[in-house]
This record gives sequence, structure tokens and C-alpha cells, in this order.
Amino acid sequence: MEQYFSATQKMEQEVMFPSLLRGVFPQQEGEAPAAGGHTDLYERYQLLKAIKPVVEKGLACVTDQRRNSTDIVVDTSSDDSDDTMDAQLEERLSHHLAGLQQVLTHLTRDTNALTRRYSQILEQISPSEGQPSW
Repeated sequence: MEQYFSATQKMEQEVMFPSLLRGVFPQQEGEAPAAGGHTDLYERYQLLKAIKPVVEKGLACVTDQRRNSTDIVVDTSSDDSDDTMDAQLEERLSHHLAGLQQVLTHLTRDTNALTRRYSQILEQISPSEGQPSW
């Protein structure tokens, strides 16, 4: 989770002119850029910025629920069906957390790739240091 927040913060700090990402399509290592049917990096930038507050809000809700759940008194008298239910809930939670981890890893990778590509674009359009700019 921290890697995701770090990557989005870095993207927000470095991408000063998001419009430079219009018409630039992501490319995988060793592949030619693909323009057919894919969103450009500007659209991805907008999506990644829109997702960040949702993730932050979701994290805050989970933290609040944890605080509230410590105040709840639970009846510990249970039978075998309750144990089975608890095991199923733990399995489902584990499954969802694994899915969340995959999504955050994917978003982090996309965010880092977008930031790198933006830096490359800036290097291409900025004048070389050794040349006069007149």
C-alpha cells in the first residue's frame, strides 16, 4: 500500500504538464507502441489520480471499522457451525486481500511507468544543456 501511495505522490509531483501525455500510448518492453483501442497516458493519468482518493478513503474506512470493532463485545459461545462460518469468512477475506494486493501492484506499476514515460518526453522536448538556446 505504501508503494502505491509513494508512486502516486511521485507522479503528482513530477507530472507538471499532463497534456504532454495526450496521444502517447503505453508500450511494453520490447514492443512497438500500440495505438489501436488503448487509452493514452493522459487518460491513464486522469484515472490514476481519480483512484487515489478512493483508495485513501477506503483505507480510512477500514481503519475506522477496526477502531469500532474493538468496542464491540462478542459472544464467544459458539458451536461447530460458527467455526465453519469463521473459516469461510477468513478464506474469503484472504482471497479479497490477495486481489487487492494484485490491483495495487498493477496500479503502482502503471503509475511508475507513466512517470518514467513523462520524464522521457520532457527529455526529448527540452534543449540539450550543451547547445545555446538562441
